[in-house]
Amino acid sequence: MPVLRSIVDHPRRLFWSLQGAGWFGYFVLHLVEGTGIGPGQFWAYLRGSAATAFCGFVITFALRVGYARIDNLSPARLVSAVSVMLLGAAVIYGMLYAQIMFAWCRPACGLPTTLIGYGWYIAAMSYLLIAWTGLYFGIKFARQFQEHKEAALRARMMEQAAQLRMLRYQLNPHFLFNTLNSLSALMLDGKGRTASDMVESLGEFLRYSLDSDPIQRVTLAAEVDSIRQYLDIEQLRFTNRLRVHIDLSARTHEALVPSMILQPLVENAIKYAVAPREEGGRIGLEARRDHDMLDILLYDDGPGFSQIEFGSRSVVGVGLANTRERLKVLYGDSAHLTILETRPHGTKVHLRLPFETARVSR
Repeated sequence: MPVLRSIVDHPRRLFWSLQGAGWFGYFVLHLVEGTGIGPGQFWAYLRGSAATAFCGFVITFALRVGYARIDNLSPARLVSAVSVMLLGAAVIYGMLYAQIMFAWCRPACGLPTTLIGYGWYIAAMSYLLIAWTGLYFGIKFARQFQEHKEAALRARMMEQAAQLRMLRYQLNPHFLFNTLNSLSALMLDGKGRTASDMVESLGEFLRYSLDSDPIQRVTLAAEVDSIRQYLDIEQLRFTNRLRVHIDLSARTHEALVPSMILQPLVENAIKYAVAPREEGGRIGLEARRDHDMLDILLYDDGPGFSQIEFGSRSVVGVGLANTRERLKVLYGDSAHLTILETRPHGTKVHLRLPFETARVSR
């Protein structure tokens, strides 16, 4: 409920709400307890109950002001100061209670004639004020604990955001270096028109790369569109030596994935499966939904690698290392990346992520 949330989230509103409700409840209970004191005494006891509740309201408010002033003391000194303030408040409240009840409720309520009589009132008020103090500090410490927990969570999120940005932005210079080498080779071969087309495609791809937030996730359809732009650049370089097959299940188009998560995997496939061979190679990308998981499969028909499991120290290349770290930060143990060597040759990269869409993530 918005009203309740606005009270709970605001310390002052929470205090005054609980303070008012608590002492009103005390007034009702005190009045009900004394309804049998005798005929003609109801209105007198009503006034006495209201007066004692009001005194308790004022005294506990004074305790709150006092507790706020000693908030920075060490635990031992805090306990001592609270004990002294509680004792003083109990003496004042106990004596006021006795005087009020004697003034407005006699002869049913008599004024104590001995120190022991006042001591009983003081002891009774001590229990009440101790309970109020326990509730006050319990709520205060619970709020402080929650605030510290939220602050730690925000710090952790900021740390993860910085780490993700570092990992993602490391890829841009890496990709740009390879592309500039290709441009240089095209210029040296006298293929100026092809180099010009590559520069244009490079500008579009880098615009997407720099505009996308590495912390936010994008739909798989948008991610694959960026991969198509990247492959357009590479196909200008390799022409018919690079063959591409992309097959996405319709159920996966709206699935959320980390932005630019596939680019280093595709780049590695080109680097190891296409570039070294005169005949070039074939790269395939498929995506399927498996219940609450998203399976993305990237494969090539290159020479292949030995089997490399996710998290292994033998993972090759900056791109794969960054992909591994990004998945670990974003998903923990819920995401898996496995690299397998296929037969008779080729490499298969299996990326398995929790299936989420924009509607679910909100």
